[in-house]
Amino acid sequence: MALLKTPVCDFNKMAPDFRLLGVDGKYYSLADCSMQNGLLVMFICNHCPYVKAILRRLIEDTRTLQLAKIGCVAICSNDPTDYPEDSYPNMKRIASEMQFPFPYLVDESQEVAKAYGAVCTPDFFGYNSNLKLQYRGRLDESGIKTAPVGSKRELVEAMQMVIATGKGPKDQIPSQGCSIKWK
Repeated sequence: MALLKTPVCDFNKMAPDFRLLGVDGKYYSLADCSMQNGLLVMFICNHCPYVKAILRRLIEDTRTLQLAKIGCVAICSNDPTDYPEDSYPNMKRIASEMQFPFPYLVDESQEVAKAYGAVCTPDFFGYNSNLKLQYRGRLDESGIKTAPVGSKRELVEAMQMVIATGKGPKDQIPSQGCSIKWK
């Protein structure tokens, strides 16, 4: 497990399009996942302890964002050959057990992760209503352990700022996690 941190936000970079298979058997594009106030693209996986530490809060926070008309989508780009826990059948199982309120998509070719510049799990890309990047920070202060109750909801607050102003916060704390497992 290599600990990586995300690069700083490349403000106003357009969201790359995609067409990926979801755990529900349907294909999703960028347009399918976006809502009127923007989009949150999350690169996650099943095996990463950093993702496991935030999963319950992530689900809660994405529900909050969806009520504010921010679309949310999760993508798993890891190579399941060496990490079978990240296989499509296990993605389906986790999404069902945890009742994901967002599409969970598989990026078998890893081309979508490369197009976004994803480096770790979790890696968050928050876009405004014009699908221009405004947030590339962390969910909250969680690391390999879940943040204490009452911790600042950094991602939610940043995306609320994006809704209000069209722009994300100038200062953002990078997300950290396990490296994307490239083929």
